Amino acid sequence: MADTNRPLAVVTGASSGIGAATARQLATAGYHVVAAARRADRIAALAAEIDGTAVPCDVTDGESVAALAGTVGQLPGSLRVLVNNAGGAYGLEPVEAADLADWDTMYRVNVVGTQRVTAALLPRLEASRRGTLVMITSTAAYGVYEGGAGYTAAKHAEQAVTETLRLELAGRPVRVVEIAPGMVATEEFSLTRFHGDAERAAKVYEGVAEPLTADDIAECVRWSVELPQHVNIDRMVVRPLAQAAQHKVVKGRIG
Repeated sequence: MADTNRPLAVVTGASSGIGAATARQLATAGYHVVAAARRADRIAALAAEIDGTAVPCDVTDGESVAALAGTVGQLPGSLRVLVNNAGGAYGLEPVEAADLADWDTMYRVNVVGTQRVTAALLPRLEASRRGTLVMITSTAAYGVYEGGAGYTAAKHAEQAVTETLRLELAGRPVRVVEIAPGMVATEEFSLTRFHGDAERAAKVYEGVAEPLTADDIAECVRWSVELPQHVNIDRMVVRPLAQAAQHKVVKGRIG
């Protein structure tokens, strides 16, 4: 049972990578974290580690999201933070050869899933009078590259949802913060994109000096959330030093 003295934070996609790191950071900052993701075993272990609550949740399924909201509603404490982190990239084919099943998955997870979770939990965020909605988008929301049309389209759409939410929530006590990471080396992002091909996934980061880590992005989330409530970080674009732009990455030692 959640500590009534701790505010609540919900993190989606919390089974690995940025989501798991963010859950740990927010727990350290004093939140009772509700870790939501499809892989029940992983979030159960995470919740035990951080003294949080694990809720198996598929953001593409309305009933699953409703169950998440129901569990959050039963926990003591006010919901202060929602981190919409669930997402992912699938495939790297050109438009003419794209797997539309991959495109459909990316849109359902990154865009429709974000809407579902936000709509389900927004009333409790607003009721806290000190709510913060954090959207984990990507630098792919601001640029395109060959083979990335499906993912960049989904992230452009998620960014548009973020901007629209900020307008629609103006005058209500909920901040809307966007964190747009560049190259982050996590254990699963590229592996998922290449459908489990570990060799292709490893080549994405090959020779890159110090790509970002999940902890780097989680620290950005924690910092944004802990600022005074009147301070809203509209957008934070975060890249490693080796990545000057979406299409320009330095290989080898820097300096």
